[in-house]
Amino acid sequence: MSLEEDFSLVTDGKACLEDIIKEINKYKMQHEAMLKEQNIIISAIDNSKLFAKEFNQRTLERKMSFEEDSKRHTEILKKEKDKKSTAQKEQNRLRMEILKMKEELESLEMNNNSLKQQTEISTAVPEKKVVFHGETAQGAHFLSFDVNPRIVFPMEGGTALITFEEEDVAQNILSMKDHQVQLGECTINVVAKPVQFLVPRYVEMDTQVCLRRILISNLPKKESEDRLLDKLQIHFSKKKNGGGEVEDIDMLRDSGSVVITFLDYDIAKGLTDKQDHEIEIEKNKKHKVKVTPFLNGEISRLQTCDSVCQSTVQLTGIPAIMDPESLQDHLEIHFQKTTNGGGEVDSIIYNPLGESKLALFEEDPPKGSQSV
Repeated sequence: MSLEEDFSLVTDGKACLEDIIKEINKYKMQHEAMLKEQNIIISAIDNSKLFAKEFNQRTLERKMSFEEDSKRHTEILKKEKDKKSTAQKEQNRLRMEILKMKEELESLEMNNNSLKQQTEISTAVPEKKVVFHGETAQGAHFLSFDVNPRIVFPMEGGTALITFEEEDVAQNILSMKDHQVQLGECTINVVAKPVQFLVPRYVEMDTQVCLRRILISNLPKKESEDRLLDKLQIHFSKKKNGGGEVEDIDMLRDSGSVVITFLDYDIAKGLTDKQDHEIEIEKNKKHKVKVTPFLNGEISRLQTCDSVCQSTVQLTGIPAIMDPESLQDHLEIHFQKTTNGGGEVDSIIYNPLGESKLALFEEDPPKGSQSV
């Protein structure tokens, strides 16, 4: 080998070494870059793990908080449901109480209306002779009137009222309650019920004199009502008799008295001051009547009590299967028989279905029987 060839080889080897060094430096730089990138990735992984750990911790805390909130919400919801259930029960109780109070109020209103119908009656006290028998009363201004009871009892359709001569018979019929009455070839079932009233036990009234009305009593008995009213109106409308223009005139049939209403307020007092007046009923024939003040009354105190008619029985559930007279006769015959628990019938009245009647109850006569 020549010298030139050796020099060439050395030169080529040096160039190759430099290239290798460059290549090594290149890979070294790449390695360092990869180490840095690896460190960044490791740091990122560590951060991710830390974040994941913190996230899991927060998730666990949130889960526990949610479970606590859910449990608390469930408890609150249960309490609210219990409150709602309690409130619903209380509301139902109050509703039932309101319905009961309404029923009681309706019953009181019915009793009040019945009592009002019995007490709101225009009455007059005709002049009566009195005598002292040695009895006294409390109070210097004590005043009372004895009033015979007259109770109007409305009968429903398909009912009957039977009054027996003996109270025991009526009580026996009531105790049996259900009765089968033979009507020819058929039989009807009726129910016996007691007759009950709400009656005044004690009454106090505030009264005042009506300035336009007068009450006329001691009237002639034989005159017809229309003729008598005409004669009274003519007499008391004349100024020479102390009268004036008459607005209205009414007959009070329960007392046999007459009420006259004047247009002016200064007529009534002059007539009542005189009291005794002679009116001409027929030509040249006069009759003395008594003129007294007319009192307007208002009940200031009222006490009531329940009253049961001991001798009278009410029969209900009576069908209209024959004419009323025949049906009433069959009822009377049935309840007269002792074999049916009955006895002597004092009076009976039957009210068919679809009709209405008013039965009048009055004070028992001295023998003790009840009249209808």
